[in-house]
Amino acid sequence: MGDTDTAGALSRRRRAAFAAGRGASLQRMNKKCMSASQLSVAAEINELRISELGKVDRLLETETKCDKKKRKNDINDRLSCHKTQDSLLTSSSGYNNYRGILNWCVVMLVLSNARLFLENLLRYGVLVDPIQVISLFLKDPYSWPAACLVIVSNVFIMVALYTERQLSKSSFSEHVGFLVHSVNLTVMLTFPATVVLLVPSTTPVGGVFVLSTYTILFLKLYSYKDVNMWCRELSTINAKKLARSQSCPSSKYCNGNDHKVCYPGNLTIRDLYYFAFAPTLCYELNFPRSPKIRMSFLMRRLFEMLFLIQMLVGLTQQWMIPIIQSSMKPLEDMDLSRMTERLLRLAVPNHLLWLMFFYWFFHSSLNFTAELLRFGDRQFYKDWWNSESVTYFWQNWNIPVHKWCLRHFYKPLLRRGFSKIVGQSAVFFLSAFFHEYLVSVPLRMFRLWAFMGMMAQLPLAWFVGHNLRGNYGNAAVWISLIIGQPFAVLMYVHDYYVLHYRQETD
Repeated sequence: MGDTDTAGALSRRRRAAFAAGRGASLQRMNKKCMSASQLSVAAEINELRISELGKVDRLLETETKCDKKKRKNDINDRLSCHKTQDSLLTSSSGYNNYRGILNWCVVMLVLSNARLFLENLLRYGVLVDPIQVISLFLKDPYSWPAACLVIVSNVFIMVALYTERQLSKSSFSEHVGFLVHSVNLTVMLTFPATVVLLVPSTTPVGGVFVLSTYTILFLKLYSYKDVNMWCRELSTINAKKLARSQSCPSSKYCNGNDHKVCYPGNLTIRDLYYFAFAPTLCYELNFPRSPKIRMSFLMRRLFEMLFLIQMLVGLTQQWMIPIIQSSMKPLEDMDLSRMTERLLRLAVPNHLLWLMFFYWFFHSSLNFTAELLRFGDRQFYKDWWNSESVTYFWQNWNIPVHKWCLRHFYKPLLRRGFSKIVGQSAVFFLSAFFHEYLVSVPLRMFRLWAFMGMMAQLPLAWFVGHNLRGNYGNAAVWISLIIGQPFAVLMYVHDYYVLHYRQETD
């Protein structure tokens, strides 16, 4: 190290002497041959050369310091190789990149289910039949009650639009408008249910499709009614008292070159039908819009929709139906071990199909619709798979429904003086009602299994929230999803068998 420093000092002295000598010789030559201006230019050139030499010296000094530091670190590494640190799988380590473990889980899931699928093929053969799928929607090809009910839903849309137009012109009073909306919304729930129950040609699958369509439309028109009412209130009272309505821009945002729509300019057929097809349940006068339609994104979502719907239908026919048919034996004729074995056999395919349906609907289908309509808000779900409580799961797995419940049901209850516990219970009660409505009416039997399953989420949420944290809470949520759904399916299968096949056997 001493030799290196000595060599560096000698090199610097040589450069300085060389620069001084060269500068002196240049000065002597310049005095004889150059003018005063040329002398000043030569002096500047000499100064630049000297500064460049100084920079080179500094770089050499920096390099020598880096070499010294590297050698010092190398010696320290030889003497000590340990430091205070946590294992990666410890929660306090802060490590969160488990992509490799996730890939391993996916591979193991595929391999384990591939074995079950091969056993299914060897036992039952190929059961996939597209014609049978069509028959689930249509019994009589000349009588399509499900399609007719979907067409009739336009009547309720036009009634809502007509009522709001009359209210905007003060042709209807607020009480009359509220009465008309109430009747319209009530008939929307009762009319299709009555048709599904009384018309024999309506299949269970067609009934679920129709009632789901009417339920979505019911929630949309309820939001449409509320937002327009808030806009009428905003036109008569101070905007600060109506901070809950961010859908109604004030007049200062509607002037000039701004293309935002103001009330009552939103009461058009085009605006209402855009909302009817938009992937949201909450109405606004001015939805966020994307700048253009991305064709590559649209085609990817379309391919996912077509592929996954074929997978869902194929796996249901090949995997779920044989298990359900083998589970037709009444529960009272079985012991506890046999019933548990039946439940576990149903749990894996049911949960896999549920996950595929979630991706198909909430990611592929809703993103396809949003891209086609240039709808900007694409947050249809959040990270529900990381839920450490039941409440967090229900708040994040279905964002459109959660936004509607929060905006039009939960917060209005709080403003009326109800407590948060009462508000949360009311939200679960409403969700339980619609779950039972969408299951019992198409099956034409009322057993309240879906209703009780949803209401059971209240004590489960309380237990998980007060006793389990972190990974334990997340595991409890996953267990409730994997076991709870097939249990409800098993109950309905049992009751459907007892109601239809047991009577025929007797």
